[in-house]
Amino acid sequence: MAIMITSECINCGACEPECPNTAIYEGGANWVLAGKTYGEGDAAPSGASEFFSGDHFYIVPDKCTECVGFHDEPQCAAVCPVDCCVPDPNHVEDKDALEKKKEHLDSLGR
Repeated sequence: MAIMITSECINCGACEPECPNTAIYEGGANWVLAGKTYGEGDAAPSGASEFFSGDHFYIVPDKCTECVGFHDEPQCAAVCPVDCCVPDPNHVEDKDALEKKKEHLDSLGR
């Protein structure tokens, strides 16, 4: 499953540089997937309305692999000082699916 950032986020930014998939973005910022830039309301594969935040950092579920293939645990959650990086119940994936997503992202160059 992907990780999500809750509204308790204090916008410290500690999570963003820790993400090996560049799946974390500052609130209101556009994101990039497979070389295409998306913004609020754009038709991203997961649907931006589910995860986009203009107020706090957010995670793009199509890019989040819970750090599978990189680390033993999600690094955003490990460094978050307020524990607002939590499993996203709307994007549940098993380890095999996360590994395949990592391989796909690798092939796209993130």
